[in-house]
Amino acid sequence: MPYHTHLDQILKPILDDVGHYNWLLADLEYTSTFSDKIPVDMDQDYFILAPEEFAELLKADLQIWWGVILGIHPGVEVMVNENNLPFAEGNDQIWMNGNLQYPDAAIEIVCFDSSYTIVKFTDEQLSGKFYTYFPEAIELEKL
Repeated sequence: MPYHTHLDQILKPILDDVGHYNWLLADLEYTSTFSDKIPVDMDQDYFILAPEEFAELLKADLQIWWGVILGIHPGVEVMVNENNLPFAEGNDQIWMNGNLQYPDAAIEIVCFDSSYTIVKFTDEQLSGKFYTYFPEAIELEKL
């Protein structure tokens, strides 16, 4: 993996599953080889992407420096409190197992200063796929 916060590499073990979710992205800072093809606008504080838009994001050779990415089942309406957006920097809660920043999220990915990527699942099957692919992954509370 070229860097820890390379989104398409992080999601490789569950690529077949990511199309089953809508995606909420917040607190995002990134670089991309294909910035003109990314369905996000840096002038906004958060983005809600449909599965098809998220698939485009994965094709953009995206390295995320900071950000929170949440996969939410499509049957759930994404309600965003703009005064309480998910965030990475200065958030001690991201380092705890099972603590996702959006109550209906099934997946949470936190990119932390280009050096750490925290991935959390509420679905044991997805978690198992991830751990099988990345056996070096460490549970947060075992750090």
